[in-house]
Amino acid sequence: MLRRIYDWCIDAAHKPYALWIMGAVSFAESSFFPVPPDVMLIPMSLARPQRAWLYALVCTATSVVGGILGYGIGALLYDSVGHWLIEFYGLGGKVEAFRASYAEWGALIIIGKGLTPIPYKLVTITSGFAGYNIWLFVLCSIIARGGRFFVVAILLNRYGEWIRVRIESHLGLWVALGAAVLIAGFIVALRMI
Repeated sequence: MLRRIYDWCIDAAHKPYALWIMGAVSFAESSFFPVPPDVMLIPMSLARPQRAWLYALVCTATSVVGGILGYGIGALLYDSVGHWLIEFYGLGGKVEAFRASYAEWGALIIIGKGLTPIPYKLVTITSGFAGYNIWLFVLCSIIARGGRFFVVAILLNRYGEWIRVRIESHLGLWVALGAAVLIAGFIVALRMI
Protein backbone atom coordinates (compact mmCIF):
# COMPACT_ATOMS: atom_id res chain seq x y z
CA MET A 1 0.00 0.00 0.00
CA LEU A 2 2.82 2.43 0.87
CA ARG A 3 4.46 1.73 -2.45
CA ARG A 4 1.18 2.42 -4.31
CA ILE A 5 0.71 5.76 -2.55
CA TYR A 6 4.33 6.73 -3.14
CA ASP A 7 4.14 5.69 -6.81
CA TRP A 8 0.88 7.62 -7.21
CA CYS A 9 2.56 10.78 -5.83
CA ILE A 10 5.58 10.26 -8.10
CA ASP A 11 3.29 9.79 -11.12
CA ALA A 12 1.09 12.71 -10.06
CA ALA A 13 4.05 15.06 -10.45
CA HIS A 14 3.59 14.69 -14.20
CA LYS A 15 -0.16 15.35 -14.16
CA PRO A 16 -1.74 18.81 -14.51
CA TYR A 17 -3.90 18.34 -11.39
CA ALA A 18 -0.97 17.56 -9.07
CA LEU A 19 -0.37 21.16 -8.02
CA TRP A 20 -4.06 21.55 -7.20
CA ILE A 21 -4.13 18.48 -4.99
CA MET A 22 -0.90 19.38 -3.22
CA GLY A 23 -2.15 22.94 -2.74
CA ALA A 24 -5.44 21.67 -1.32
CA VAL A 25 -3.62 19.39 1.14
CA SER A 26 -1.32 22.26 2.18
CA PHE A 27 -4.29 24.61 2.60
CA ALA A 28 -6.28 22.10 4.64
CA GLU A 29 -3.32 21.11 6.82
CA SER A 30 -2.94 24.67 8.04
CA SER A 31 -6.49 24.89 9.30
CA PHE A 32 -8.02 21.48 10.02
CA PHE A 33 -6.48 18.48 8.19
CA PRO A 34 -3.96 16.24 10.05
CA VAL A 35 -1.82 15.17 7.04
CA PRO A 36 1.11 17.49 6.17
CA PRO A 37 1.74 18.47 2.53
CA ASP A 38 5.18 16.85 2.72
CA VAL A 39 3.37 13.60 1.84
CA MET A 40 3.04 14.99 -1.69
CA LEU A 41 5.78 17.63 -1.73
CA ILE A 42 8.62 15.15 -1.22
CA PRO A 43 7.66 12.50 -3.82
CA MET A 44 6.68 15.14 -6.38
CA SER A 45 9.96 17.00 -5.85
CA LEU A 46 11.86 13.73 -6.19
CA ALA A 47 10.07 12.98 -9.45
CA ARG A 48 10.71 16.45 -10.85
CA PRO A 49 13.55 18.12 -8.91
CA GLN A 50 13.62 21.09 -11.31
CA ARG A 51 10.06 21.93 -10.13
CA ALA A 52 10.83 21.64 -6.42
CA TRP A 53 10.88 25.45 -6.17
CA LEU A 54 7.41 25.73 -7.68
CA TYR A 55 6.10 23.02 -5.37
CA ALA A 56 7.58 24.80 -2.35
CA LEU A 57 6.04 28.09 -3.50
CA VAL A 58 2.60 26.49 -3.93
CA CYS A 59 2.85 24.82 -0.51
CA THR A 60 3.90 28.10 1.08
CA ALA A 61 1.15 30.18 -0.52
CA THR A 62 -1.63 27.69 0.13
CA SER A 63 -0.40 27.01 3.66
CA VAL A 64 -0.48 30.73 4.47
CA VAL A 65 -3.98 31.09 2.99
CA GLY A 66 -5.07 27.99 4.92
CA GLY A 67 -3.48 29.55 7.99
CA ILE A 68 -5.68 32.60 7.51
CA LEU A 69 -8.70 30.27 7.54
CA GLY A 70 -7.35 28.69 10.74
CA TYR A 71 -6.87 32.17 12.18
CA GLY A 72 -10.49 32.95 11.25
CA ILE A 73 -11.67 29.76 12.95
CA GLY A 74 -9.87 30.82 16.10
CA ALA A 75 -11.03 34.44 15.94
CA LEU A 76 -14.61 34.00 14.76
CA LEU A 77 -15.60 30.40 15.39
CA TYR A 78 -13.58 29.36 18.42
CA ASP A 79 -16.66 28.70 20.54
CA SER A 80 -17.86 26.08 18.06
CA VAL A 81 -15.48 24.79 15.36
CA GLY A 82 -12.19 26.08 16.82
CA HIS A 83 -12.88 24.70 20.27
CA TRP A 84 -13.87 21.33 18.77
CA LEU A 85 -10.61 21.13 16.78
CA ILE A 86 -8.49 22.04 19.80
CA GLU A 87 -10.34 19.44 21.91
CA PHE A 88 -9.98 16.88 19.10
CA TYR A 89 -6.20 17.25 19.39
CA GLY A 90 -6.42 17.05 23.21
CA LEU A 91 -5.19 20.58 23.89
CA GLY A 92 -8.29 22.19 25.40
CA GLY A 93 -6.84 22.72 28.86
CA LYS A 94 -3.67 24.36 27.57
CA VAL A 95 -5.04 26.98 25.18
CA GLU A 96 -5.20 29.75 27.79
CA ALA A 97 -1.52 29.36 28.71
CA PHE A 98 -0.62 29.35 25.02
CA ARG A 99 -2.79 32.42 24.46
CA ALA A 100 -1.13 34.29 27.32
CA SER A 101 2.33 33.63 25.90
CA TYR A 102 1.36 35.45 22.68
CA ALA A 103 1.52 38.81 24.42
CA GLU A 104 5.27 38.42 24.83
CA TRP A 105 6.43 35.84 22.28
CA GLY A 106 3.86 35.82 19.45
CA ALA A 107 6.19 36.14 16.44
CA LEU A 108 8.69 33.63 17.82
CA ILE A 109 5.91 31.14 18.57
CA ILE A 110 4.48 31.37 15.06
CA ILE A 111 7.84 31.16 13.30
CA GLY A 112 9.28 28.51 15.62
CA LYS A 113 6.28 26.23 15.51
CA GLY A 114 5.73 26.84 11.80
CA LEU A 115 9.18 25.44 11.05
CA THR A 116 8.70 22.28 13.11
CA PRO A 117 6.55 19.17 12.75
CA ILE A 118 4.18 20.60 15.36
CA PRO A 119 0.76 20.73 13.66
CA TYR A 120 0.51 24.24 12.24
CA LYS A 121 -3.27 24.31 12.55
CA LEU A 122 -2.83 24.56 16.33
CA VAL A 123 -0.79 27.72 15.85
CA THR A 124 -3.20 29.25 13.35
CA ILE A 125 -6.36 28.64 15.39
CA THR A 126 -4.73 29.80 18.62
CA SER A 127 -3.34 32.91 16.88
CA GLY A 128 -6.88 33.89 15.93
CA PHE A 129 -8.22 33.02 19.35
CA ALA A 130 -5.45 35.08 20.99
CA GLY A 131 -6.25 38.04 18.75
CA TYR A 132 -2.69 38.22 17.43
CA ASN A 133 -2.23 40.95 14.82
CA ILE A 134 -3.38 39.41 11.53
CA TRP A 135 -0.72 41.14 9.41
CA LEU A 136 2.10 40.02 11.70
CA PHE A 137 0.58 36.56 11.69
CA VAL A 138 0.63 36.48 7.86
CA LEU A 139 4.22 37.77 7.75
CA CYS A 140 5.40 35.21 10.33
CA SER A 141 3.51 32.48 8.48
CA ILE A 142 5.23 33.36 5.19
CA ILE A 143 8.62 33.22 6.91
CA ALA A 144 7.90 29.97 8.78
CA ARG A 145 6.12 28.01 6.10
CA GLY A 146 8.32 29.33 3.31
CA GLY A 147 11.39 28.41 5.33
CA ARG A 148 10.13 24.92 5.96
CA PHE A 149 9.05 24.14 2.39
CA PHE A 150 11.99 25.83 0.67
CA VAL A 151 14.52 23.92 2.81
CA VAL A 152 12.86 20.73 1.53
CA ALA A 153 13.02 22.11 -2.03
CA ILE A 154 16.70 23.00 -1.72
CA LEU A 155 17.61 19.57 -0.39
CA LEU A 156 15.54 17.68 -2.94
CA ASN A 157 16.66 19.86 -5.83
CA ARG A 158 20.31 19.42 -4.93
CA TYR A 159 20.40 15.85 -3.61
CA GLY A 160 17.16 14.51 -5.09
CA GLU A 161 18.51 11.47 -6.90
CA TRP A 162 20.62 10.37 -3.92
CA ILE A 163 17.63 10.86 -1.57
CA ARG A 164 15.23 9.12 -3.96
CA VAL A 165 17.39 5.97 -4.10
CA ARG A 166 17.50 5.80 -0.30
CA ILE A 167 13.78 6.46 0.13
CA GLU A 168 12.77 3.91 -2.48
CA SER A 169 15.06 1.21 -1.12
CA HIS A 170 13.71 1.64 2.44
CA LEU A 171 10.26 3.18 1.91
CA GLY A 172 8.70 1.53 4.97
CA LEU A 173 11.45 2.84 7.23
CA TRP A 174 11.11 6.40 5.90
CA VAL A 175 7.32 6.36 6.23
CA ALA A 176 7.67 5.05 9.80
CA LEU A 177 10.20 7.81 10.58
CA GLY A 178 7.88 10.41 9.05
CA ALA A 179 4.97 9.12 11.12
CA ALA A 180 7.18 9.15 14.23
CA VAL A 181 8.16 12.78 13.55
CA LEU A 182 4.48 13.71 13.09
CA ILE A 183 3.53 11.96 16.33
CA ALA A 184 6.47 13.60 18.08
CA GLY A 185 5.19 16.95 16.82
CA PHE A 186 1.83 16.31 18.48
CA ILE A 187 3.55 15.23 21.70
CA VAL A 188 5.77 18.32 21.71
CA ALA A 189 2.70 20.47 21.07
CA LEU A 190 0.97 18.87 24.05
CA ARG A 191 3.96 19.58 26.29
CA MET A 192 4.74 23.08 25.04
CA ILE A 193 1.25 24.54 24.97
